[in-house]
Amino acid sequence: MTGQDPMSAVQIDTTRPHPARMYDWYLGGKDNYPVDEEMGRQMLTLDPRVPVMARVNRAFMHRATRWLARSGVRQFLDIGTGIPTEPNLHQIAQEAAPGARVVYCDNDPIVLAHAAALLRGTDEGATEYLQADVRDPDAILEGARKVLDFNRPVALSLIALLHFVSDEDGAHDLVRRLLAELPSGSYLVMTHATADFTPEESKAATEKMRAAGVTLALRSREEFSRFFDGLDLVEPGVEVPHHWHPELGEPVPGQDDGVIPGYGAVGRKG
Repeated sequence: MTGQDPMSAVQIDTTRPHPARMYDWYLGGKDNYPVDEEMGRQMLTLDPRVPVMARVNRAFMHRATRWLARSGVRQFLDIGTGIPTEPNLHQIAQEAAPGARVVYCDNDPIVLAHAAALLRGTDEGATEYLQADVRDPDAILEGARKVLDFNRPVALSLIALLHFVSDEDGAHDLVRRLLAELPSGSYLVMTHATADFTPEESKAATEKMRAAGVTLALRSREEFSRFFDGLDLVEPGVEVPHHWHPELGEPVPGQDDGVIPGYGAVGRKG
């Protein structure tokens, strides 16, 4: 991997929690700050199964990547990648197809620093990192074009990301803009948190996150499904994440002990 020089990254903001670092804390990582742990613990008081949800999302990413690689996809654009946790997307993809090309994108400088040190792919393929925000799709597309061939199918991966982008920021339009540049045969891979199953806890979580300066835009099944308008959904369609092709991975301990308040799906661009 080449990517950017992590020493050139902007200063890391440790005054408010960041979703990527909170996710790292949920997964038992060490690459987070007291502000991330504090907010993480507040989320646990509302729903102690949040770490299970984080692992379920990663397991969905593993299964979807395996499905895509086995279906012939050789290019992946993963936005909101988070702090690297093995196995990461490129390891899953390149295990099935050593020549797979993967571009990771995140907006947190700490992710950049760890990506530069840890993300090593196969010699046959490519593994690159781009520091950019999903709210700036033009910058993402410009950077991704340097590594990916947009004349060939690309899997656009947005795992546990869009619930941090509000309707005011045009979440659905951002996805449409990204997909518009990808050719026929490309895929959209998404998971998203919802308040459908836990309305009271979700309302409290949204308010706590907002007070800490973090947007939490939980969406209904209908609102989530809109991201896939015009795409052909891969069976079984929109599902709670751990029910999507469970045969392609190992179950996450605790995933069946209560509700997983989220949805996952994969859709193909015709």
